[in-house]
Amino acid sequence: MGLSETSSGERAHIAFFGVRNAGKSSVVNAVLGQELSVVSDVRGTTTDPVRKAMELLPLGPVVIVDTPGVDDGGALGAKRVDRSLRTLASCDAAVLVVDGERGLAPADRELVRRFGARGIPYAVAWNKCDLASARAGLRALGEKDPDLAERAVGVSALTGEGVDELKERLAHLARPEGRGRRVVADLVRPGSVVVLVCPIDASAPKGRLILPQQMAIRDLLDAGCVPVVCRETELARSLASLVAPPALVVTDSQAFGPVSRVVPDAVPLTSFSILMLRYKADLALAVAGAAALDRLRDGDRVLISEGCTHHRQCEDIGTVKMPAWLAAYTGAELGLSFTSGADFPDDLTPYAAVIHCGGCTLTAREMRRRQSQAADQGVPLTNYGVAIAHMHGILRRSLTPFPEALAALDE
Repeated sequence: MGLSETSSGERAHIAFFGVRNAGKSSVVNAVLGQELSVVSDVRGTTTDPVRKAMELLPLGPVVIVDTPGVDDGGALGAKRVDRSLRTLASCDAAVLVVDGERGLAPADRELVRRFGARGIPYAVAWNKCDLASARAGLRALGEKDPDLAERAVGVSALTGEGVDELKERLAHLARPEGRGRRVVADLVRPGSVVVLVCPIDASAPKGRLILPQQMAIRDLLDAGCVPVVCRETELARSLASLVAPPALVVTDSQAFGPVSRVVPDAVPLTSFSILMLRYKADLALAVAGAAALDRLRDGDRVLISEGCTHHRQCEDIGTVKMPAWLAAYTGAELGLSFTSGADFPDDLTPYAAVIHCGGCTLTAREMRRRQSQAADQGVPLTNYGVAIAHMHGILRRSLTPFPEALAALDE
C-alpha cells in the first residue's frame, strides 16, 4: 500500500446484496462509473464478493463490495451464499438491490431482517425504474411497507436514473465505527516526542513500513507531535540523543522483550498491536482474555488468527514466533490452528483461547464482531501485543497509558 492510499480497514465498506439477476452488478457498475463486475443475463454470474476502492463524496474513501445472489441453490450455491452473508460482518452500510419488475423476494425480506439484527444501516435500490412496471412496484411498496419505502431509491442501472441520489444516501449512511478516534496522539500532548521502534527483519515488507507504523506516524504528525523512528538495535543510542526522556515509546510487539530492557521504567511503553486493538475494538476485553494463557494444558487447542493474508516468512510472528513463545511459556503440548483474512471460524468452542492480531486491515465493525463472537461463546480472545507482553512479564507496564485496561488486569 502506498503512503498516499487509505487502507481497506480505514475505509467505509458498502456492500450490495440481493437475489440473482436483480441487477446488483449493474447498479454497482453505475455507482462506480466503471465496470467492476461482469454483467450477464445468466443468473449467478457473480460467484465471489468483488471489492473496489473508490472515493464517495462527501463521505470520502470507501470500499464497494458486489456479492453473489443470496438465492443461489445447490452445494456450490450454498457456499456462494455463505460468502455473501459473511460480508455482513465487515460492512458499514448495505444496499439491497431489488428487481423493480419482480418486487421483493422472500430472500430480500430475510436480508432486511439480517441488516436489522446486525444494526447495519441500509438503503434499497429499486432497480429498473426506467420501466413503468418497476415505478408502479415502487409506488405499491409505499402503500404496503412505508418504512421500507422510506429507504428505497428508484434507480436504473441502464439510464443512470437515481444513481446520484443513491450515492448521496450512502454517503450519509456509511460511517465506519471508530472514525474520529486517535491511534496514539491522544495519549500524549502536542509537541511530545514519541519513539517508535520498528524492527527490520526478514518478515518486514521491503521498502516500506507496516500499516500500524504508518498510521502512528501520521497520527502523531497531525497532532503536532515529534515521532522519532528507529530500529531496536539503535534504540539505546536514540534515547541517549534526546534532551529529555520521550513521552512514550511504542514498539513492534515481537521486540517487546529487548526493548523493555532498554527503555527506562519511568517511560511509558506499549506496542503497535496494542494500539491497534484499542483503536479497533475493546482493549480491556483482550487484557482479560490473556489470563487464559496461564491455564493452557497439554492437548488444549489455540487459534492464532490474522486479519490480513500476507505471504508467510521464515520469521513469521503468527506461525513461527507465537507458537515458540507459547511453548516456552506454557510448557504444554498445544494443538495450534491458524487462520487469516476472512477465514475466521463460526464455532470457536473447540479452542481454549484465541490470539488475534491487531486487526489493522479489518474494519472496526469486524474486529468488534470477532471479539463479541468469542465472548458470546465463552472463549477467551486476546491480542498479539497483549499476549506477548503477558508472556514476557511486562503486561502491566505495557498498559500504563491505558487506565481502563489496567483496571481489567486487576479484576
